[in-house]
Amino acid sequence: MESFLDLWSKAAITTLGLFWMAFWAFCLGYLISAMIQVFVTRERMQNTMGETGARSVFLGTFFGFISSSCSFAALSTTRALFSKGAGLIPSLAFLLASTNLVVELGIIIGVFLGWQFVVGEYVGGLLLILLMWITVTLTLKKGLEQEARQAVRDENASSEMQKESPDWKALISSVAGWKQVAKKYLMEWKMVWKDVTIGFTIAGIIAVCIPKSFFEFVFIGSGSEQGDFLNILFQTVIGPVAAFFTFIGSMGNIPLATVLYSNGVSFAGVMAFIFSDLVVFPVLRIQAEYYGWKMALYILGVFLFVLVTTSLLLHYGFQFLDMLPGTEAVTMIKDRHFFEIDYTLYLNLLFLLLSIVGIVWHRDMFKRSEDKEPSFGTLVLNSCAYMSLLWLASGLGMLAVKGWL
Repeated sequence: MESFLDLWSKAAITTLGLFWMAFWAFCLGYLISAMIQVFVTRERMQNTMGETGARSVFLGTFFGFISSSCSFAALSTTRALFSKGAGLIPSLAFLLASTNLVVELGIIIGVFLGWQFVVGEYVGGLLLILLMWITVTLTLKKGLEQEARQAVRDENASSEMQKESPDWKALISSVAGWKQVAKKYLMEWKMVWKDVTIGFTIAGIIAVCIPKSFFEFVFIGSGSEQGDFLNILFQTVIGPVAAFFTFIGSMGNIPLATVLYSNGVSFAGVMAFIFSDLVVFPVLRIQAEYYGWKMALYILGVFLFVLVTTSLLLHYGFQFLDMLPGTEAVTMIKDRHFFEIDYTLYLNLLFLLLSIVGIVWHRDMFKRSEDKEPSFGTLVLNSCAYMSLLWLASGLGMLAVKGWL
């Protein structure tokens, strides 16, 4: 049996290896997102997303697709849209699209889990929005939306969207335009690095230290080839429950989803876990601050219902089409050889160089700001992120000492 120190070192190298696999994909996704945010005109967003209707929901979905994948940035933008008159359903469509239909998330899922999960993510994202539309239409009490709207009245909530967008043709052909892209790219990293650090660290620990029997105990029926309906349903419900207590954002939970799937959790259970970035506790707390607890709990209930339903529809739809993925590509994740001379190395070096150029251009944005006292949630997230870095550094240090001795 391996010692704790050996497991620690192995978990740290697994975390680093998982991130090495994903680094270029993160960078490519954030670069595409930054280019869209800088070059695509968005000043008419508020005016076009009015009362609920097919056009408004479509626009909410589209604007979510071209936005950032960061859950917390999406929450802020959704609040701004809602406070300026957008209907609840188009606003929630924007929120769901911005955390499920963005390009960078699909790239990361493709790297770790394969094309079936990418298809599931995008088809599922559209199903989430459709089911949310139906559910809210049938269940929303008349006065609840008005109460929530009153709570978020704030003329300054969307000041960024009130700025006029310059000519994209002039921007794309200028150094100033690409400096804006670099700034947006770095801002994406700045928003998500803590979630990514925590998520990859937890994934490495679980992959190395948690036996498969634990997953079979928690996710009843995991490991069986298909599983009966009750087992699949139970795993689909447990997925968001597990996500609720991890508080990891959409980009950080993909490696952990890979570990879940490699340990026999069903396609439905893994998809439910991936879809659950908007039902984690910090998101619930922020929604309550914005709209009040009554609306926050209502949105939580709607999202839980639609994500479980969507995950089940995807699972049995894929099973009917004989498209359910196998676990061969991810079964031995803790024993993979991550660092090889292949396309991953060259792409990582390319994006590392581009990232350094961006940092040189905008090094001032990394100065510590003392303007605002961080919230309790931010302090917890910061603490977990720095503890994760300490864990990784210590584990890698022990590995280096062991190799030197």
